[in-house]
Amino acid sequence: MPDQSKEIPQPPAVLVFLVDIGGMKDMPFLEVSGLDVQTESIEYRANNAKSFPKIKVPGVSQDGHVTLKRGIFVKDSTFWAWYAQIQANTIQRQTVTIKLLDAQHKQAMTWTLQSAWPTKVTGVNAQADHDDVMVELIELAHEGITVTGG
Repeated sequence: MPDQSKEIPQPPAVLVFLVDIGGMKDMPFLEVSGLDVQTESIEYRANNAKSFPKIKVPGVSQDGHVTLKRGIFVKDSTFWAWYAQIQANTIQRQTVTIKLLDAQHKQAMTWTLQSAWPTKVTGVNAQADHDDVMVELIELAHEGITVTGG
C-alpha cells in the first residue's frame, strides 16, 4: 500500500502568463501554445570513405507560430496600430516576452520571441464601460525563441 502521508504536489488551479509586446506590458493570458523549439539534425561524413562513421550536426531551427489565448489588455490603439502595419506591408517586428507565473505569482519561466508580429487575432470583446479588451486568440509569427528559467 502506498504511503499516504506524503502529499503529492498539485498544479496551480490557473496558470497565468504575462505578455510584454513593445510598450504594452504585463498583459495576462490564460493559455499559451507553440513554444516549441526544434532543430534539425544533419548527417555528415568527414570523408567520402565508407569506413568513417557519420556524425550528426545541428541544422536549421524550425520556428512555428505562438498562440496566446484568452487574454486581456487595456483599451488603447497601440496593438491595433501594430496590427494595421501588416496591411500596409510596413510591419515593425517586436520582441515579445512571455512570463509564466507560479502559484505564488512569481516568475517561473520566460520565453522571448525575436522579431515577432501578429498573424491572426480573433474573438475581440470590448465594452464601452470598461477599459479592458478581452481577446480570445492572438497568433504570432517569430524568428526564434530564447528560454530562461525564473
